[in-house]
Amino acid sequence: MNSPRPTISPALPEGPTKARVDAYDWRALTGELDGFGCAVLPKLLTPEECSALAGLYAEEQHFRSHIVMARHGFGKGEYRYFKYPLPGLLDGLRAALYPHLAGIANGWNERMGIAEHYPDEHASFLKRCHEAGQTRPTPLLLQYVPGDFNCLHQDLYGDLAFPIQVAILLSEPGRDFTGGEFVLTEQRPRMQSRVEVVPLRQGDAVAFAVHNRPVSGTKGNYRVNLRHGVSRVRSGMRHTVGIIFHDAR
Repeated sequence: MNSPRPTISPALPEGPTKARVDAYDWRALTGELDGFGCAVLPKLLTPEECSALAGLYAEEQHFRSHIVMARHGFGKGEYRYFKYPLPGLLDGLRAALYPHLAGIANGWNERMGIAEHYPDEHASFLKRCHEAGQTRPTPLLLQYVPGDFNCLHQDLYGDLAFPIQVAILLSEPGRDFTGGEFVLTEQRPRMQSRVEVVPLRQGDAVAFAVHNRPVSGTKGNYRVNLRHGVSRVRSGMRHTVGIIFHDAR
């Protein structure tokens, strides 16, 4: 099926997202992703934008489905998948982040011997997803209350999966909630797993590997397997928005 790029929703203003994303030091961020499988983009969103996005959670018209994690063994907590058209701010961020990450992803695939090459623009990649039958949007809004957590997992929704995704913390640690740290684990061949705990403030984003990334060894590059999750929330309420660049079946 050949689907056009979804239009932008008027629910939130798009804002100067491209200029904001382009202003980061992408050489340094690439080094972080290559070295550790994740990189923090400080203050990607303003507090006002964070509050506006978090406030959408109660407005069901923005979403295609509602998931209660405990029903599926995913942990405790809940999330909602946005439907098309996406809120303008979220759509703009998805389009602005993708070109920077596509270059990194193509470099990873080349090092791992994977033939998949990602196009320069997100609209072209979405078209490829839709032609493969992956037409459901995957950006999501997550909500946690005390006792909630997200088990280690990978967000793979079909044969086509972009290897890097982004999560943005919408709540302020210490003020809105305690606990709830973002956690990344890396399973290395014939070695014990490595854990990365990523400190975030409100509006900070973390870009991280969805599934595999290459690591240089004595015999060339090898693949490591990554999973991500969220530790137990101790108090308050925590909201996060997740930007996944491939669509789902």
